Amino acid sequence: MSSIIVVGAQWGDEGKGRIIDALAKKADAVVRFQGGSNAGHTVVVNGEKFVFHLIPSGALRRGKKCIIGNGVVVDPRELLSEIESLNLRGIRVDSLYLSSNAHVIMPYHQKIEEIEEEQRGKNRIGTTRKGVGPAYVDKAARRGIRAVDLLDKEILNSKLRMSLQFWKNSFELGFSVEAILEEYLEYGRRLEKFIVDTSLIIHELVKEDKVILFEGAQGSLLDVDHGTYPFVTSSNATAGGACTGTGVGPTQIDQVLGVAKAYTTRVGEGPFPTEIHNEVGELIQKRGQEYGATTGRARRCGWFDGVALRYAVRVNGLDGLILTKLDILGGLSRIKICTAYRYRGKVIQDFPLEASHWQECEPVYEEMEGWDDDAFEAKRIEDFPRPIQKYLNRIEEIGGVPILFLSVSAERDNLLALRQDSAALLA
Repeated sequence: MSSIIVVGAQWGDEGKGRIIDALAKKADAVVRFQGGSNAGHTVVVNGEKFVFHLIPSGALRRGKKCIIGNGVVVDPRELLSEIESLNLRGIRVDSLYLSSNAHVIMPYHQKIEEIEEEQRGKNRIGTTRKGVGPAYVDKAARRGIRAVDLLDKEILNSKLRMSLQFWKNSFELGFSVEAILEEYLEYGRRLEKFIVDTSLIIHELVKEDKVILFEGAQGSLLDVDHGTYPFVTSSNATAGGACTGTGVGPTQIDQVLGVAKAYTTRVGEGPFPTEIHNEVGELIQKRGQEYGATTGRARRCGWFDGVALRYAVRVNGLDGLILTKLDILGGLSRIKICTAYRYRGKVIQDFPLEASHWQECEPVYEEMEGWDDDAFEAKRIEDFPRPIQKYLNRIEEIGGVPILFLSVSAERDNLLALRQDSAALLA
């Protein structure tokens, strides 16, 4: 274990936060590499719930460097609020580093996203309306404001006027440059001690052979290039984003792990072939407490999608899988796994990316025997009921990737290593 990327293998909400927290026990640093406060990573410690939006999920482990990379877009108000909230709960956020090149979400970015979502009408994306998308638009258009700019009044004033003037050509925003300038210079003063060249810190950690976890937000199927476009996030949530989002070279990555639920969920709009439209879906939603950590919106629930998993394995180069929430399926007499899609009468094995195909894709299912609610009292996989073992084996066969860990509750220490070599990651 040295440099490990952890990404979501589905549409997000797979439980990456608690996995990062568990793996951080042996890590020296945890690095967020993309997304913004539209992410919500939940960790439960002794029954107490912590939700991280910008701060890496390793913050609950003492002595770990928590790094926010250049690929993240940062709302300074939310970051400061998150720091203060953790401090009030006795969690000191001292070893926090914010990339000087991370772009900043401005107040008008949120307003723009709200307006755009309303204008889309029935074609809305289902964004969190946190201003993440417009902030990435400014970044790509080379007029974005970076964290380091908050430390220089002249530069911030110039960039702010350029950005705001562009958006005012399309939207009635009603924001004052002077008010924003004063507010964000104050944020800069409060964040100055955290703003550094994080790529240099990561480089030194790699040279010293320290253990680094690269934490992805959202999920692979929401990647702006490789997801179900246009119903995607605004950044690269796949493993490649860890390199561009932190400044580390791909040859310095040792392992890529994917996190997936034992079923599938999706929050917001967009295609979802295995969605369950009956009382079983409602039961899974209720038992799994499937509500967004950032927005509180109910998540749509469906059967495990093997086609999506194969795709996530391919685009991320996954070395192993971490399966969460298997316990939620306990008590169901029959359980389904999607192994392929049927499109216009033809069975397809590969994940289609053409938006026009989605509405015509139907899942091809295999049905398997279920298991009892109390099946997870065993501490070893070989002691689990045979139906669980068959279910896990089938997921490995379909995805072509080994399951390294199994999570059967929200608590941080309830992570079962399925292989001897994976157990070393937690020892």
